[in-house]
Amino acid sequence: MPLNSSAYQAINIGLALVTLPLFSVLKKQPSNAPIYYARPLSRRHHLPFDDSSSSLNRFLPSLAWLSRAFRVTEDEIVQDHGLDALVIIRLFKFGIKFFTVCSLVGLVVLLPTNYGAQEVQNGSYFTMDSFTISNVKRGSNRLWVHFAFLCFISLYGMYLLYKEYNEILIRRIWQIQKLKHRPDQFTIVVREIPLCIEHKARDCCVDHFFSKHYPNTYYSYQMVYNTEDLEESVSQAKSLARKIEDLTESSMAKRRKNKLSLLGLLHQETSKAAFLEEKLQALCHRIHQLQCKDTLQKKELPVAFVTFKSRSGAAAAAHLQHHSHPLLWITELAPEPRDVSWRNMRVSYRVVPLYKLGVLIAASLLTVFFAIPVTAVQGIAKYEKLKQWFPPARAVQLIPGLSSIVTGYLPSAVLKGFIYIVPLTMFAMAKIAGCIARSKEEIKACNMVFYFLVGNVFFWSVLSGSLLDLIGQFISHPKNVPSQLAGAVSAQADFFVTYILTDGLSGFSLELLQPGMLIWDILKSCVHGCQRETSPYLYSLPYFRIIPLVSLSVLIGIVYAVVAPLLLPFLILYFCLGYVVYVNQIRDVYETTYETCGQYWPYIHHYILLAIILMQITMVGLFGLKLKPAASISTIPLILFTWMFNEYCKMRFLPSFHHYTLQDAAENDELDEKCGLLELHYENAINAYCPPGLRPVNFMASESSSTPLVSS
Repeated sequence: MPLNSSAYQAINIGLALVTLPLFSVLKKQPSNAPIYYARPLSRRHHLPFDDSSSSLNRFLPSLAWLSRAFRVTEDEIVQDHGLDALVIIRLFKFGIKFFTVCSLVGLVVLLPTNYGAQEVQNGSYFTMDSFTISNVKRGSNRLWVHFAFLCFISLYGMYLLYKEYNEILIRRIWQIQKLKHRPDQFTIVVREIPLCIEHKARDCCVDHFFSKHYPNTYYSYQMVYNTEDLEESVSQAKSLARKIEDLTESSMAKRRKNKLSLLGLLHQETSKAAFLEEKLQALCHRIHQLQCKDTLQKKELPVAFVTFKSRSGAAAAAHLQHHSHPLLWITELAPEPRDVSWRNMRVSYRVVPLYKLGVLIAASLLTVFFAIPVTAVQGIAKYEKLKQWFPPARAVQLIPGLSSIVTGYLPSAVLKGFIYIVPLTMFAMAKIAGCIARSKEEIKACNMVFYFLVGNVFFWSVLSGSLLDLIGQFISHPKNVPSQLAGAVSAQADFFVTYILTDGLSGFSLELLQPGMLIWDILKSCVHGCQRETSPYLYSLPYFRIIPLVSLSVLIGIVYAVVAPLLLPFLILYFCLGYVVYVNQIRDVYETTYETCGQYWPYIHHYILLAIILMQITMVGLFGLKLKPAASISTIPLILFTWMFNEYCKMRFLPSFHHYTLQDAAENDELDEKCGLLELHYENAINAYCPPGLRPVNFMASESSSTPLVSS
């Protein structure tokens, strides 16, 4: 490989060799438990630290976390973290299975075919281009080997996708059966409830409507209110309670020191705490006033949670149209209580399309403007062309070895830095799209991030990289443009190897190390000192970041499988490292804040199938530009077969992920009736959907700090 390839490989491998041992040492330190054991710490589980604080083993690197990750079974992940967490692990496993087989076939069959297709000119051996399809002569019969490999990986990919889809569906059915006590199986969301003219309210309308049409299965309802001011008051009360707790702990610590010089300061802190307690009592009184029925009725929203006495009754009501006017009495299955997005309950169903359109426009503008840094990054990667267009760049050559680092590692590192902020931005956009469930917000963010990455990182990287080459060729040799375009995709293989290494070795290593949290914890310790126990830095599992980025790597690997098979071994390393990293993170760092029972997998299936079709379309163009029209024509039936496979999977699997079947609901009802648990489950369901602001205030400043401000 060229020198810049060696440079970026050395940088990424060196960073991984430093970061991974450092992580294994930091993970052993009890002071870092809030970062590296956030989830077990929040659940008060035993932490695997050495009893002896002076043990030398704590300061030696080890692979204990690695072996522990490989010992974790899928059943343990589902049991402790849910099926959604397992979906991420299965995505990495899919990558390992798929690219291991593709690498074996590609390296044994396709790599010798590419390298031996032409005599290497100008003594340039072992460059990336000499191992790609661009090294094959036009019209060569060797292209039929590429066509056979294309058919093989397409069919093998579809086989794995079908197998994974079926296994995830089976696990989904088991998970729903195991979680049959959940309130969302008895509850539906009703939107656009009409106003009762007689009582000038909507709650009586809900009770009358469902009592009339579902007399045997309807149980109760919970209206939703616009309690923004109430929630703000509750938030202020929590903040005041926290300040009082801090002052109380600080005063007690200083009293224990028994220092006379601090008596004046202690008196000042006591007076301040008393003032805050009076303010908290007044705020609690205001919260009670806002929670009274007369005040709430004025803030009633046309939304309610309706609970039924059976799962089958809720499932039937959720999928029926309840009024001749399709924008009245709109129903759907309720998300589980912890998944509800109470903020978006205030958004009228009729204006949700406008919110979605605004988010789509904003995401499109971000995609367009992001093309500017991508083009700049590709300009750095094409250093020879950059010197022609920007002569001051020649100064890089003055420092030995710097040009290799600049053209090899820097483009991928800069691009990765820009990409890091994209998921957070898209997730913020998805939150204002009107989704009533946090899981739907995250799924929408997944889609936006994935298509953004495909458009900018993949397509624009290929086009911008090739355009810098094509501009000069078009001016001097216009007839050679088709041949230059044929090698456009393969010309960027070197860049994508860099990207995979950066995202894999560097990205996954930094994900383990959590440098941002480490720095924040150090700063927080310097400010607060050691007066109080540090709470764990517990965050929800970021599906919106993990799934699109890993799916993009799958897409890059699939598209380049035929074009540049030398990329495939790097992908095996990528998915193996990603597997152990995220098993560790799911077990110890992140919390699963909701459970959709695997609803992310249909989207992953779609992303991977899109990658297979994109690979096939790319090969149609490459076969044509390589003067092998028969191979191009033969690829078209393969595309049609892939499309038919996609349609079949939609019919076979997708409905079971979008709906709760009446058969499963009825069977679970029968099991509960036999056990005498059915009544208990639907009685608990209605209480689970009480909005946060309406939960009774039960706080006194004089009570223990463990007393919650708002009790459910």
